[in-house]
Amino acid sequence: MPEEQSKPAIDVRTIPPHERHQRIFGMLGALAPGSSMLITSDHDPRPLRLQLEMNFPGSFGWDYLDQGPDVWRVEIGRLRHEDGECGCGGH
Repeated sequence: MPEEQSKPAIDVRTIPPHERHQRIFGMLGALAPGSSMLITSDHDPRPLRLQLEMNFPGSFGWDYLDQGPDVWRVEIGRLRHEDGECGCGGH
């Protein structure tokens, strides 16, 4: 648990729905390869995962820490690539 506390985190339950993905993508863009962030939500953030996979294929990992029914927690990590490129188009 102490390692989780040192990671950037966002609780989207306190953010208006139309602002959530924009804020999350801003935080993801600031992640260095090999680092990760935590997201807490009141629903399965699967649409976010699909958006990540479509826009940045192979650039981010996804790990459910809690899967509801009331609280969903996900760790998203920026993947390291063997060639030193993040594969995210500079985001």
